[in-house]
Amino acid sequence: MKASSLAVPPFEITPDAPSRLTEVTEFGSNPGNLRMLAYVPENLAPSPALVVVLHGCTQTAAGYDHGAGWSALADRYGFVLVLPEQVEANNQKRCFNWFRLGDIRRGRGEALSIRQMVERAIRDHGIDRSRIFATGLSAGGAMTATMLATYPDIFAGGAIVAGLPYQCATSVSEAFECMFQGRTRPAGEWGDLVRNASPHRGPWPKVSVWHGSADATVRHMNAGEIIKQWTNVHGLDPQPDRSETVDGYPRNVWTDAAGEEVIEEYVITGMAHGTPLATGDGENSYGAAGPFLLEAGISSSYHIAKFWGLTETAPDTAHVKRTVRPPPPDADLESPSGRVTVIRRSDGTRKPASAADIQSTITQALRAAGLMK
Repeated sequence: MKASSLAVPPFEITPDAPSRLTEVTEFGSNPGNLRMLAYVPENLAPSPALVVVLHGCTQTAAGYDHGAGWSALADRYGFVLVLPEQVEANNQKRCFNWFRLGDIRRGRGEALSIRQMVERAIRDHGIDRSRIFATGLSAGGAMTATMLATYPDIFAGGAIVAGLPYQCATSVSEAFECMFQGRTRPAGEWGDLVRNASPHRGPWPKVSVWHGSADATVRHMNAGEIIKQWTNVHGLDPQPDRSETVDGYPRNVWTDAAGEEVIEEYVITGMAHGTPLATGDGENSYGAAGPFLLEAGISSSYHIAKFWGLTETAPDTAHVKRTVRPPPPDADLESPSGRVTVIRRSDGTRKPASAADIQSTITQALRAAGLMK
């Protein structure tokens, strides 16, 4: 247990972080009114994979990338990143609207905007359509669950960090309940919410679930409900096939009939609300600690990429423009067009936020979740 290193950050807007990202415009109709930022490493693997990275409340795309270390992983393993960014016009605390039906259904709102970003990246960079993944923290984790449920034909896998099951909430009052109390459903009901979210009937994305056992913002029981949802969708027994310890923390694993790992769960003992990091000079250390980005001695970003198979080989050739396969039929998608526009790059340094107690008041937590002013 490493609780001494898991200090809880305050509820405040994350300071600006050095940005490695480039903004992309004209990627579609963008009904969710989101910004699209991207990162393409200099050494890009042939037919590269794509990872969609979704920040949490009060964060920016650049800040979450800097903290979680995803662009450093992209440099090492040659995959492309798309980092959607919420705007204050949609949510005062920059949370993705994971509890609004208009934003979490296939072909609508924020979910469609993210899908359009994916298609733009595929066309720009010759992405391998069989290796598209999504991950996110908190509200970004809940939106990751949304993308896996609404577009399981697009995403090969996802990682939900301190998040919630798909359609745990469809209103503000339900969001309160899900975050602070948790909502329990039978596994079949959770699974039906995913099965009814798209016409897809399998195969299903592989899912990685990460949660701190001391999370007071999104209760740890939500991780168990996510596991119930996706084991049911995959037709697996609710009990794991294997349990082990990785970097000092328990990991549960579910495998399919062929013995392939399709679901994993990490319980970060003693950790509060945030993304677990292993910073420093270690070979598999990435990111920088800050609000909701917590030093825990384990890099969730690295282990997630490993679970998806992205760390098996590193590119040894420079980026080459690839011929792009046409997209699959999808009546929900408008074809993106246009050009890439560089908006800005920042060389500024990041000032660490001061420590504070995350449980100072429930009101602060609600405000940080973007559910009240």
